[in-house]
Amino acid sequence: MGIKAFKPTSAGIRHRTVSTFEEITKSKPERRLISALRGSGGRNNKGRVTAFCRGGGHKRNYRLIDFKRDKRGVPARVAAIEYDPNRSARIALLFYADGDKRYILAPDGIKVGETLMAGQTVEVKPGNAMPLSVVPLGLSVHNVEMREGKGGQLARSAGSQVILTAREAGMAHLRLPSGEIRLVREGCYATIGQVGNLDHENLSLGKAGASRWLGRRPSVRGVAMNPVDHPMGGGEGRSSGGRHPCSPWGLKSKGLKTRKRKNQSNRYIIKKRDK
Repeated sequence: MGIKAFKPTSAGIRHRTVSTFEEITKSKPERRLISALRGSGGRNNKGRVTAFCRGGGHKRNYRLIDFKRDKRGVPARVAAIEYDPNRSARIALLFYADGDKRYILAPDGIKVGETLMAGQTVEVKPGNAMPLSVVPLGLSVHNVEMREGKGGQLARSAGSQVILTAREAGMAHLRLPSGEIRLVREGCYATIGQVGNLDHENLSLGKAGASRWLGRRPSVRGVAMNPVDHPMGGGEGRSSGGRHPCSPWGLKSKGLKTRKRKNQSNRYIIKKRDK
């Protein structure tokens, strides 16, 4: 999990850094565990752009990840650590004793040849999955379910971890990476350890082309547009907008609360995220 820097032979790679990929042990994905991934260019089913600055990017296949860890009590051997172009974390290929093969998020420190398992009475070690009711307090977990049996939704990106701080009345208290403390039912499954590839946050793309490889197109500032295109556009000479930052449709883009009142679950939030 090292970082490689380049000789500054051009302005494009002067500040560019990439991962050394030294933990990767297999280059081609398992054929049965991939599916086609068609790009949308940020457009919805009517062809209208709903997510801006998307499009292009390298062609890639989707890896089917086992977020549920619902194969309980069956030991699995870590066969390989692979690169996944769809996420920042690395993925681990598991060969189960009954012949099944599955991908999981690779925890930090996992090695090829280790044996992992999911269940109620498994050993507490990185990569094993168990319900929050039996996880020791103060331990780091990732891939945490928010509803029993739905599959992990919390702490899935590179370097993420959730701290189990307390248990009370059938609910587990989790401290999320944002600083928020949230309640989750004790029966929800979580995987022990921290997600691997910790150096991902220290990488620098270095040039505009690296963003295009990832499918990210350039973003134009609203103040650089015409008044017909954006509320902050226009003005004689260069202007700074003259109003609070907003979206092309006039909604405030800094500090506007977007949670829908109908779907709010504030009763499960003990402490809001750090400002």
